[in-house]
Amino acid sequence: MRAAATPKAPDEPLATIARLKGAWRLAGLDARAGALGLRSGMGLADARAMHPGLLVAEADAVAEAALYDQLLAWCRRFTPLAAADGPDGMALDVTGVAHLFGGEAALAADVVARLARQGIGARVGIGPNPAVAWALARFARQPILPPAIEMTRLPGMFADFPVAALNISDDLAADLARAGLRRIGDLSLRPRAPLTARFGADLLDRLDHLFGQARSPISPRFAAPDFSVERRFADGLTREDALLTHVGALARELCALMIRHGQGARSLTLTLFRVDGAVRLLEVAASQAMSAPGPMLRLVREKLARLNEGGFETGYGFDVLRLEATQTAPQKPDQGALAGDAGRHGAMIAAPSPAEPPSVSAVIDRLSARLGAMRVTRLHLQDSHQPERAARHAAALAGAPPAGGPRPWPEAAWERPVRLLARPEPVETLALLPDGLPQQFRWRRVLHRVIAADGPERILSDWWKSPAPGMARDYFRAEDEAGQRFWLFRQQQAGAGATWFMHGFFP
Repeated sequence: MRAAATPKAPDEPLATIARLKGAWRLAGLDARAGALGLRSGMGLADARAMHPGLLVAEADAVAEAALYDQLLAWCRRFTPLAAADGPDGMALDVTGVAHLFGGEAALAADVVARLARQGIGARVGIGPNPAVAWALARFARQPILPPAIEMTRLPGMFADFPVAALNISDDLAADLARAGLRRIGDLSLRPRAPLTARFGADLLDRLDHLFGQARSPISPRFAAPDFSVERRFADGLTREDALLTHVGALARELCALMIRHGQGARSLTLTLFRVDGAVRLLEVAASQAMSAPGPMLRLVREKLARLNEGGFETGYGFDVLRLEATQTAPQKPDQGALAGDAGRHGAMIAAPSPAEPPSVSAVIDRLSARLGAMRVTRLHLQDSHQPERAARHAAALAGAPPAGGPRPWPEAAWERPVRLLARPEPVETLALLPDGLPQQFRWRRVLHRVIAADGPERILSDWWKSPAPGMARDYFRAEDEAGQRFWLFRQQQAGAGATWFMHGFFP
């Protein structure tokens, strides 16, 4: 946990408290309080009776959850695969990345030192599976096992560990202690059937995970990207121009990597790890797959411009930049003119003319990056007879609907109004005949006299969606004395007369 907000002596124990079941109980402990024999869940009165000098502060669950998420994102500076592991731990898959930090011991020391500079104490365990690493981090004096350790040696190595190293509940550990089973070796020497019958199958499952006899995967909080490149710096980058220069270099590396695999990026994530532990994520998307660094850098610039408007702080600078292609699509290399740029990435790409206007997709991408994806939309047709349901607004970045999707309206239906109300609004009508055309109607407190009308056009309801499939609409085009043209419809109500609605306007 973080250091106390108020000054305290180094030897004073500190705990956070929360109200549970009508009583104040310990929620979190620092190292000093844990060494005194206190534990989470203990009543505050009992803890104060044991140690009157205990300092307490009320727990803030929201702030603690935000801090946990921030730390989990920060852990991705060491590996993309970081997962939550209970309220007080995190699991990192460092397979194949430890050599980048000088080995497993250097990696563990780097993690502990960086967290200590943020005021957070930590213990690190590294083993062949998550269960071993969990036990080593909490109960071992030597928390790192050799990389080439044989799984058959694990039962003997963990024989003297307490049963709590199996990551079981306190109640189950107490039940095992009452039965004289306090060490993991006590369990491994007992027949499995009686243990399962008395303590449940979960106990033996955890034992199998510890000994490598069952798989124990982790569930990363962030999905692994399809392609990823990164750069690390001894000193933090604080200037935006230097930051964009290195982002451009990362974009070129990422494009070269994707081109070799015949892929293009539909969405990118730029992760900026700040020296002081803060993490910034910049996510951009494109309507078409990108395999050139120029469009990528333009989108990142637009995103940074938007963040700068809200106060984008660089602090002491960013020491790790990571650019990831989180969503990709197959893309064939473009064969351009022979006079084009023929040496980049081994592909023949024609250089665009400086006067060439940007494409529609490029404009959509830049506006979406600056304003937000749902601020730039396009209409997608849907399978519905009712006009207000025939189209929906979707992010323009999503692209056009698939070829097998809804078909456009027939030619005769394009005489519908340009402006359509979101919902039909009722109007008061006056007609010479009960089922005849209205001579006048009142809409939004304004009276309109009809001088010409055309119709009806019958539109049925969506029988597969509507609770009243028999209801149909008869649409009319009406013009008033002022030359305004409206789109009205008449709907027959069950057990009542016809009701008229306003639905749109013609130019």
